[in-house]
Amino acid sequence: MSKENYINKIKDLPDSLRQFIGLIFITLIVIISFSVLNGIFGQGDDLVKRMKLEEERIAEEKKLSELISKLPSGILVTFDGTDQYKLTDEIYEQVCKATKLIPQRAIMGANFLNFRAHELYTINGNKIDETFVKWDEEKRKCFAGFTVSGNNVGVNESITISGEALSFLSTGIDTRVYFIKNF
Repeated sequence: MSKENYINKIKDLPDSLRQFIGLIFITLIVIISFSVLNGIFGQGDDLVKRMKLEEERIAEEKKLSELISKLPSGILVTFDGTDQYKLTDEIYEQVCKATKLIPQRAIMGANFLNFRAHELYTINGNKIDETFVKWDEEKRKCFAGFTVSGNNVGVNESITISGEALSFLSTGIDTRVYFIKNF
């Protein structure tokens, strides 16, 4: 009998109060459900680590992008005796880490010294399999390179050409390897 009284008392409450109580009840159910799921599937420590790494990567990329936007447009070199903009050692490292592009001009210049690489590059329709620009912490130098292969034309051979990136081309938006010294 007392249960019926409670139900009747709830039915007698104003409509807005009943809706508010229902909202609180649904909110509690959602919070409890997520708590149970979090208890079952863990705290997500791995996800937090990956998110922090991604945030650090984005912050570093933003910092490098700001650096690139401040550099003058044109050829940036690492050596004396030129009219081009000479990079300091610190900026050279940062530009190397920010550079991802190797234009065809730099590839053709490096290919010129390796006949077989030039031959593979030519027969496969000027296709580059992979390019890379890496900072070597031990040598304190920037290395750039690329891999060509004849896999798409039936030649089971691939050649990796790499060398020191001595100059870069700054467009104001990005930087590109301008010259690869591979001799």
